[in-house]
Amino acid sequence: MKAVLMVGHGSRDPEGNEQVRNFIDNLSNQLDPNLLVETCFLEFESPNIDEGIDNCVQKGATHIFVIPIMLLQAGHSKIHIPHAIDEAKKKYSQLTVTYGRPIGIHEQIFEICKDRLEEIGEDPSSPNNDTAVVLLGRGGSDQDANSDLYKITRLLWEKLNYKIIEPSFMGVTDPLIQEGIDRCIKLGAKKIIILPYFLFTGILIKRLENMLAMFKEQYPDHNFSLANYFGFHKRLETILIDRMEEALEGEVKMNCDTCKYRIDAMEFIDHHHHHDHEHAHQHDEVYK
Repeated sequence: MKAVLMVGHGSRDPEGNEQVRNFIDNLSNQLDPNLLVETCFLEFESPNIDEGIDNCVQKGATHIFVIPIMLLQAGHSKIHIPHAIDEAKKKYSQLTVTYGRPIGIHEQIFEICKDRLEEIGEDPSSPNNDTAVVLLGRGGSDQDANSDLYKITRLLWEKLNYKIIEPSFMGVTDPLIQEGIDRCIKLGAKKIIILPYFLFTGILIKRLENMLAMFKEQYPDHNFSLANYFGFHKRLETILIDRMEEALEGEVKMNCDTCKYRIDAMEFIDHHHHHDHEHAHQHDEVYK
């Protein structure tokens, strides 16, 4: 039997974890009913990925398609999930595991961003010249993921008609959101829209809502708006179904099983994501 294991990051905020579950439950209704669909998390929530694989096997799965519910390729998708897959293959010698891609740079993400701007009254095809957008990512220590946000920002600028679209991060790496806003103001923006490049709610989204009030007080002569995160968007369903179909049809374009650097890299990772307990690590403040 085939199973799809959807892997979310997990959050200390129960609402964010519940949003992931509800999203996947709804997605499951659009898939082949003979396909087992399970959800797990990397941290802060159960079941963890090891338990998720166990659940699939216990329900009769002989081939598991692991799909990361993550926006960008970073340490989790490059090292931690493949490590869990390696351990599962040792534990279940007859098990076949296919690893799918994260969301990455997908055409539909730009449509989601456009929709989120329109929801707050913007006309992305003809915006005011003094309106700027800050595309806000989580931020992390992975250079590829951080640079991908820059690429996405540029592609969004190409597709929309805003003169100013600036990338910023909530933590770990620069430019942080304060710097992004300062730059927009120096470039002449009178209205600044913060567009969160986040999948679901969590501690950081709620922190961002509080920060908005601070920015309004700090810059009384400027207008600020906060767009919604991706959330329950039909186009996000389309993206994840695309990633599932790639894996199910054997067309995955990124497969860490053949990466000669991954196994050696595990020796230098501070944590191996054994999630029978909570723990803290470098990106606790960004991946929530």
